[in-house]
Amino acid sequence: EVQLVESGGGLVQAGGSLRLSCVADGFTFDDAAIGWFRQAPGKAREWVSCISSSDGRTYYTTSVKGRFTISSDNAKNTVYLQMNSLKPEDTAVYYCAADAKVDVCHSLMNYWGKGTLVTVSA
Repeated sequence: EVQLVESGGGLVQAGGSLRLSCVADGFTFDDAAIGWFRQAPGKAREWVSCISSSDGRTYYTTSVKGRFTISSDNAKNTVYLQMNSLKPEDTAVYYCAADAKVDVCHSLMNYWGKGTLVTVSA
């Protein structure tokens, strides 16, 4: 059974930073895409960032480019999302998701974590 467990969420003031972690159990990062999605209150879930384990390519949605950095430690089966210059509009539940044999993330990823809440105060 695959489990993705997120951690690192919390309350931070605007302009602050947080680092989210996603540990995968039962899923190896070989030839896979691992990403972060988020869902703000009353809004649809949106894709935030993705990393391809095969070539290390990273992808970001426009609103977080230059502020968020995704990285992975394949030996630890862990993906990180470093979030800097946080804004109140970044407030959301952040979910880690993974899928095998793909290079990019998509909305129907096979495996999902339960999420970690990020709250950014003004």
